[in-house]
Amino acid sequence: MPLPSRVTDLTSFDLLRSVAELGSIGRAAQAHGMSQPSASERLRTLEARVGVTLLERTSRGARLTTAGQLVAGWAAQVLERAADLDAGITSLRADRQSHLRIAASLTVAEYLLPAWLIALRSVSPDTATVLSAGNSVHVAEQVLAQKADLGFIESTDVPAGLASRVVAKDELVLVVAPGHPWARRRRVSAAKAAATPLVSRESGSGTRQAWEHALKAAGITESAGPLLDMSSTTAIKAAAIGGIGPAVLSIHTVAADIAARTLVRVEVADVDLHRALRAVWPSGRTPRGPASDLLTIATRSLTDRADRR
Repeated sequence: MPLPSRVTDLTSFDLLRSVAELGSIGRAAQAHGMSQPSASERLRTLEARVGVTLLERTSRGARLTTAGQLVAGWAAQVLERAADLDAGITSLRADRQSHLRIAASLTVAEYLLPAWLIALRSVSPDTATVLSAGNSVHVAEQVLAQKADLGFIESTDVPAGLASRVVAKDELVLVVAPGHPWARRRRVSAAKAAATPLVSRESGSGTRQAWEHALKAAGITESAGPLLDMSSTTAIKAAAIGGIGPAVLSIHTVAADIAARTLVRVEVADVDLHRALRAVWPSGRTPRGPASDLLTIATRSLTDRADRR
């Protein structure tokens, strides 16, 4: 679907945030490398598009109105995601002079890696990266074949020939559409969940392997085959939201959908669905240069989250 017309110009929202931080349109214009008249015109156009007054202009500068403060706060989240998007796109560009080749499972590639790449850029701005995204089996193959300097996997087992380090904690969640019978109960037995065909990732996916491993650890040795096999997390979410069937996904991928109530989380009794996400590299080879920097950043993010708890 097309973006709403009011939010297509992110530069103007960023300019509004700069006015809030710097106290004048002139200083904000300078920070953005544009003339003050151009900045003023952009902000007037933004106010017209939004339909409310965002700035109170005085002879001593400019300050945001109450509405302007609200809009700037909302825009901050969008601008942060735009920075994540830019970092992800940058990593996908195959450059002959790339210094860092990364292979990452889809959950890591979509929800964790962008922030790590932004942090990597701050310590190693000249490093170009190439990203190959796929399931955990694909990642392991890329690293073992020396087609990737560093990999990130979701599977519970580390393949032979690879060294690893935990870089994130994750939790799988069973989700259903609001109209599904389980949405009212919010809890099912492990046996019931195992006996129900799910909308699932393809064979080789770390998420699928982790789900099967968790059921076995709970004493359930047999489970129903998948209702649908899909290689895209987005497609699985769409199928679950559309009521095709339940799905098991990382909490990173469905947290926003649960908050928006387009999906309902269902607890699975007596099954531990927590898992570790790992960085992997060839055994006997210590990551060096940008690969070492990225590994440090990812590991530090795990420590930072633990400290906040």
